[in-house]
Amino acid sequence: MKTIKNILMLLGVVFVAGTLIFAVQSTDAIAVKDKIVANDSVQKNVAKSYKISSIDIPQDLNFAGEVVPQEDPEIMERVDREFLVNTYWQSNALLLIKRANKFFPIIEPILAKNGIPDDFKYLAVAESGLTNVVSPAGATGFWQIMRETGREYGLEVNSNVDERYHLEKSTEVACKYLNRWKDKYGSWALTAAAYNAGPGAINKYMGIQQVDNYWDLLLGDETGRYVFRIMAIKEILANPEKYGFHVEQEDMYKAIPTFNVEINKPVTDFADFAQEYEINYKILKRHNPWLREPHLNNGSGKKYTLEIPNKGYYRETK
Repeated sequence: MKTIKNILMLLGVVFVAGTLIFAVQSTDAIAVKDKIVANDSVQKNVAKSYKISSIDIPQDLNFAGEVVPQEDPEIMERVDREFLVNTYWQSNALLLIKRANKFFPIIEPILAKNGIPDDFKYLAVAESGLTNVVSPAGATGFWQIMRETGREYGLEVNSNVDERYHLEKSTEVACKYLNRWKDKYGSWALTAAAYNAGPGAINKYMGIQQVDNYWDLLLGDETGRYVFRIMAIKEILANPEKYGFHVEQEDMYKAIPTFNVEINKPVTDFADFAQEYEINYKILKRHNPWLREPHLNNGSGKKYTLEIPNKGYYRETK
């Protein structure tokens, strides 16, 4: 009897264990199936709501009024590349659209005054993304001006003051530089290429290849893409909704109203100076990035003009 009882108990344990294993396996199978269904649903939803497609290139594509030879298939592949890259780099394009709203109103009248086509504001976008960056070669500011070039065209460039960071003054220098090389080349596209690679390189390539226009030149990758990239940026920023970018005016970056303060003597401490105008050092430097140190030497008595934000546009600082 005891043996039969033990056998029955063992069979009971086996039955319970089997039931548990089957239940776990069934639960896992259901979970896996649910996951597959969920993933499939996500994939279907993404495919339904987000469409990646080719870009329709405008038929009247031009740079500063110079017509692009769109009948050339090699040219059109290069155009297509820049339109695709810049359209589908959405985060960057959105930032450029927002920054352009803030800085183009400063750049545009300076270009117009100097007889530079409006398209060249997009050259600044291509050069720096409308930020005060410094390249590995030392080119600085929105217009990526080299130290020697800045000094040649009248900018003060030293460790204390670097006017390549001064948007209005650096834009004036860029205009002078562009007009100089437009007079030589007679072409705005070649002038833009010379701005990027340097006139020495462009002269060399033109001499070797015996051609006299940008579209026929075989250039390095960066300069070879340069004008095409500017045209793509121009088209996207000028027609954002056409390329899928919807930015409300309230989301645009805006210039903060300022007034000017002139100084013609040294400033020993810009942190103290800023507090006189109820702002802090960081805000002072944001509006005057050409001030490179926390003090101003100015042993010569030169007159500088500082931008100070109108009262009330920043929280109270201490």
